[in-house]
Amino acid sequence: MLKRFLSNEFNILTARVFLGSMLLVASIDKIADPAAFAKSIGDYRLFSEPIVTVVATMIPWAELLCGMAMMFGLLIPGAALLAGSMLLVFTLALLSALLRGLDITCGCFSQDPAAARIGWMKIGENVILTAISAYLYFSASIRFSLEHYLSNREENS
Repeated sequence: MLKRFLSNEFNILTARVFLGSMLLVASIDKIADPAAFAKSIGDYRLFSEPIVTVVATMIPWAELLCGMAMMFGLLIPGAALLAGSMLLVFTLALLSALLRGLDITCGCFSQDPAAARIGWMKIGENVILTAISAYLYFSASIRFSLEHYLSNREENS
């Protein structure tokens, strides 16, 4: 029963659209205001200023590309692996900040200083999103994807 649920193509599509939309939404505010996102990363006190700037510039675009790949169904295993890797690193950063007693905002969806503070709920959310990434990485179905459409088109030509 569980195997049937996990291999259901509609469930895979739902997971792809859900995770892809989360990544797309998360990237928008960061791309719009990279300086505020750099401040959010700096608040974690994990990297020096030059590294924070590079990370703050690269992460939103990686989120955007992964989200688009998931939504459209292109390079799904690669997008899922990259998304899962980023989420794992984000989770470890959150855990580190919590254990060090930092009272900071996550920087996940909003760069507003009044945004929600980090906490165990955010770690739980990231663990669930990481599990969805792993599910998509290991799922074999590409039905309902642009990749499937393009491969069928080539075969029929």
